[in-house]
Amino acid sequence: EWAGKCGGCLYQTLPYEKQLAIKEAQIKKMLDNGGTDYTFEGIVSSPVVSGYRNKVELTFGDSYMGGPLALGMHQRGSFYDIAGIETCQIMTPDMRMAAMAVLDHFSKLNIPFYHRMRHEGVLRHLLLRSSAATGELLVAVVASSQADASTMQLAELTEKLKALPLEGSLAGVLHITNDSLADVVQSDNTEVLYGKDWITEKLLGLSFCVTLFSFFQTNSKGAERLYSVVRDMVFTDKMIKNGEKPVIYDLYSGTGTIAQIVAPVAKEVVGIEIVEEAVEAAKINAQLNNLDNCGFLAGDVLTSLDDVEVKPDIIILDPPRDGVNAKALKKILSYEVENIVYISCKPTSLARDL
Repeated sequence: EWAGKCGGCLYQTLPYEKQLAIKEAQIKKMLDNGGTDYTFEGIVSSPVVSGYRNKVELTFGDSYMGGPLALGMHQRGSFYDIAGIETCQIMTPDMRMAAMAVLDHFSKLNIPFYHRMRHEGVLRHLLLRSSAATGELLVAVVASSQADASTMQLAELTEKLKALPLEGSLAGVLHITNDSLADVVQSDNTEVLYGKDWITEKLLGLSFCVTLFSFFQTNSKGAERLYSVVRDMVFTDKMIKNGEKPVIYDLYSGTGTIAQIVAPVAKEVVGIEIVEEAVEAAKINAQLNNLDNCGFLAGDVLTSLDDVEVKPDIIILDPPRDGVNAKALKKILSYEVENIVYISCKPTSLARDL
């Protein structure tokens, strides 16, 4: 009932095996329609199917017009009504506990939510980020400047969060001011009320510094399994020519997770990513993991490839939802490498590009 009301997890009422079967059929249909010649090796399941999300963006509002303050996701088919998160199955218990404490705090103070049509009010979003490996939790209240920290009693809220009996630990509490007229989650100013503004996640023996807004796969254990499949593909004897380790391009490299996971078997890894903050994070993470054969460039894949002198033996693609730009794809194919590993988060883009 709750999954249908929220609309975020429409398959959640089905057994996980049934969900996988549905997705497998959908992906095969897309690939068949795209005319791709392929061998389907089966779906790799996630090792965790509940409480797996390491990042959640919740919205303040009301569950019905004029109702009490609510915190959660937009109800299915509605831009306004909010479905609460009391029984959300994909959040961790620590996330739910922190979110309910925040909602209780602001409800008692009668702090109004931000009405995005009238541009009046205070509370906009609550961001939660956690680490599956360390149990660290970041809590960030996103609000307009129409009330200050004193009015919102954020110091008191911080103490309440510190006192929660979390399974993990509270890494930081942040106050983000956002006066954008658009309904977007962004920061005009970020104040650290407690602790730090980042957490440490660990995948396949490597450590990654993850900030509130940096991109990271939202299911850490699932990502670990995904990356292990990629690593196994790259580690085959066929990929290593005449005992020479390969030069690997990691295109759309984000914060450099894939680049660093394949680095131990590579002669050199070149990562290209358009978001400069992600590139800086990738460089920091590479230092954190003592990897000296990873280089990262900030720029568009299409133009930045011209700046790379070393030629690839293997290319890994992990593009955003829109897939690979047609001109960039043509340039990527011009390298004539034998093996391209394409990681996709949108099967229709994948089918088109293949």
